[in-house]
Amino acid sequence: MDMLLMPFQFPFMQNAFWIALMVSVPTALLSCFLVLKGWALMGDAVSHAVLPGIVLAYVLGLPLILGAFAAGMLTAVATGYLSENSRVKQDTVMGVVFSGMFGLGIVIYVSINTNVHLDHILFGNMLGVGPGDLWTAGLISAAVSAALVLFWKDLMLHAFDPAQARASGLRVGLLHYGLLTILSLTIVATLSATGLILAVGLLIAPGASAFLFTRRFGRMLWVAVVICMAAMLGGTYLSFFLDSAPAPTIVLILTAVFIVAFVRRLVQVKRASAAA
Repeated sequence: MDMLLMPFQFPFMQNAFWIALMVSVPTALLSCFLVLKGWALMGDAVSHAVLPGIVLAYVLGLPLILGAFAAGMLTAVATGYLSENSRVKQDTVMGVVFSGMFGLGIVIYVSINTNVHLDHILFGNMLGVGPGDLWTAGLISAAVSAALVLFWKDLMLHAFDPAQARASGLRVGLLHYGLLTILSLTIVATLSATGLILAVGLLIAPGASAFLFTRRFGRMLWVAVVICMAAMLGGTYLSFFLDSAPAPTIVLILTAVFIVAFVRRLVQVKRASAAA
């Protein structure tokens, strides 16, 4: 029993569990909307594109979260503008924009002297989380979760049928850019936990798995939260005994859950076809 409880005895592991618990809720809720709206690549684009904002904020002596949020919003708005005013499809625009921003961030990073390790930015540093990171992640997570819970019906209608949402009197533009703002804030909240690259796993896998487990969107939100929370806490716990980084371990668990959900759904479809 002492061996099983050992991870909870260390302060750095306690902080890792706390931040895992905090960011699991907003990322899970947001992943449902991104999967429903087909914005999985948007999460990938924004998560990669915040790197130059982080580096420039460090150079200017500003909080890194401000640079990350500004770069994320710039990328999201630029992607939306280019896709609406050109013949190029949105996924192509996102590929060009996020790769360009990510390359710019790398070039700026290697040209300056900094004690901020690039690996911690890209892959997270859950075991090095401090009180400031916990407060930042907690406040952002609470605000994002509250916004998604309060406006989930409007966002759901906008994701399913934007034309119907507009006809119903909803402010489609506000919902569109509001969701982009929430996406940027969520990536900032997960910066210390999973980093830029692995954040996309939290923004896609919980919602994708929940989509396979249930057909009701309200239930899908709760299932995604349970999956994400269990994966983050379980991955953090297992990483202590496996001597691995928590973030990749969490993503592997989320991938395994998705495979289980996919196989389960495949079996159900085959049984229904055989019964018919």
